[in-house]
Amino acid sequence: MVMEMRSPDTTSAAPVLYEKRKAVFPKAVDGRFRRFKWLVMALTLGVYYLMPWLRWDRGPYAPNQAVLVDLAHRRFYMFGIEIWPQEFYFVAGLLIMAGIGLFVITSAVGRAWCGYSCPQTVWTDLFQHVDRLVDGDRNAQQRLQDAPWGPAKIARRALKWTIYLVISFWTGGAWIMYFADAPTLTVDFWTGQAAPVAYATVAVLTATTFVFGGFMREQVCIYMCPWPRIQTAMLDEKSLIVTYKDWRGEPRGSVKKQEKNPGGVGDCIDCNQCVNVCPTGYDIRGGPDIACITCALCIDACDKVMGQLGRPRGLIDYATLEDCKAEREGGTPRPISKALFHTRTLVYVGAWSAIGFALLFALGARERIDISVQKDRNPPFTIEPDGAVRNDYTVKLLNMEGRPRPMRIALEGLPGGLMWTDDISQDKAAPVLDVTAAPDQVEPVRVYVIAPANAREQQIRFVLTATDKEGGGDTSETRFDAPEDTATGGSQ
Repeated sequence: MVMEMRSPDTTSAAPVLYEKRKAVFPKAVDGRFRRFKWLVMALTLGVYYLMPWLRWDRGPYAPNQAVLVDLAHRRFYMFGIEIWPQEFYFVAGLLIMAGIGLFVITSAVGRAWCGYSCPQTVWTDLFQHVDRLVDGDRNAQQRLQDAPWGPAKIARRALKWTIYLVISFWTGGAWIMYFADAPTLTVDFWTGQAAPVAYATVAVLTATTFVFGGFMREQVCIYMCPWPRIQTAMLDEKSLIVTYKDWRGEPRGSVKKQEKNPGGVGDCIDCNQCVNVCPTGYDIRGGPDIACITCALCIDACDKVMGQLGRPRGLIDYATLEDCKAEREGGTPRPISKALFHTRTLVYVGAWSAIGFALLFALGARERIDISVQKDRNPPFTIEPDGAVRNDYTVKLLNMEGRPRPMRIALEGLPGGLMWTDDISQDKAAPVLDVTAAPDQVEPVRVYVIAPANAREQQIRFVLTATDKEGGGDTSETRFDAPEDTATGGSQ
């Protein structure tokens, strides 16, 4: 059988897998959701930029910055709370609560986090206001975009991008303030004395904020961020989302068409105001999509148009798919409280609350002092001239308070055992030691334990007790080594 060789078909066009970005110029709008976005933006940016400058008096032995991630000393301070490395479970618990909190928000009101509080959304919104300040509103921005490059366009672009750069630099600079004393680091930064990592961090964050907030914008939300894909598995017909009520708005028609054909055209006049105000350029009338970040600005725009036309508001509204179905069939939507607090949301709230209460209980019940003991391994023991057996230990005393604390170390489980330190001579050895733990740090103490010649290998305990009015204590177990023949009363 002879097979015919055919040349590939070069006439059919290859599928295009890449679409060039279409610039989005959101139109300014006013309404209750826009005002809420203003409030959230002011709060989030205010907290981010100003928090490192707040002071919190912790006494003379601890930093006075209200929120500080002290990597050098391995501490995390948040107002009156101080987290040590061994208490990292508090940080892990807070991160888990943050994750479950996103589940709560998504289950209840869809992508409200993306629409209002996500850093990408907040900074994009800020930069879009800069666009309106420099270039004008939507139509002016489009005209300038299409205009050829000339002195006026170059001047506006230079001014706008300079403002972008200043905001981006402030953003990167504010971040490093959380990791060192803000006033001190500011002086060191501008005098060239800060650590190289500080300059590198500011440079990276400046660049990413400038690019993501100034130019990529909705592309980050639609193409780069994994969260929209995750949220699709968390939404159902009971979740509140921004919805276009197509049974009421379709078929679309202009005002003139509706005047000519009353009752034959829906409420939507196809003015495209909902699209014009959308920060991602999405048409909500196409149905739910990952391009919709649930900012609800389209609701403000549509309600304004419906009000001008004397028609009922709510053509675009926050609603669940269940309520939309009921309304389409002539029923009455549920109260907003029932739409918010359905079973899955309540389960998430319960889990979130349980973790929060557990962390609060652990925070309130934690001891502020701690003892850990490390035994010398070489030599495991020393025989004194009188036959007594000595073991050497490094005892670490943790004082989590911002002041010196008097403490007592007691030895248990070793009959006849005595202790002394480098600061206490052997002739003053005793079964208890009184020491003062330095404030807000781990203090190592060299402790020598001696027992009679007939001591045998056994487990012993170091018991730490705070002797001030606050009290508290901790215990650490370790081993006391002795030669084998001492168990029968012999000597070496």
